[in-house]
Amino acid sequence: MQPTTRAIEEFWTLANARDWTRFAALLHPGLVYEIPQTREQARGAEAFLDVFRTWPGAWRVVPTRIVGDARRAVSEIEFHDGAGVATGISFFEFSDGLICRITDFWPEPYEPPPRQSCHLRRVE
Repeated sequence: MQPTTRAIEEFWTLANARDWTRFAALLHPGLVYEIPQTREQARGAEAFLDVFRTWPGAWRVVPTRIVGDARRAVSEIEFHDGAGVATGISFFEFSDGLICRITDFWPEPYEPPPRQSCHLRRVE
């Protein structure tokens, strides 16, 4: 198993556990997070952490597939939010062993929910 795939397994495990201290240790300070579908973006590990920490609802993630090579990984997940289940596909890039870029895709169209984090911004 690649170190990148182990890191993504840990990423989702710690997110589900809301263990934000250990979760943050996986993130590169210059991390860039993008959701092309909604044109949203957050820059920096602290900003991304705030997005996850403040995500609305009682959600949990079930990874269904994680593949990767030495510098990249992708995960397919089931996102459970109490109202239903959505499929998510996340592309991860690594620098210095830390996650430096995440691009999230959601196959079903949707409007983004109200955000609690001031760090997630729409870009044109």
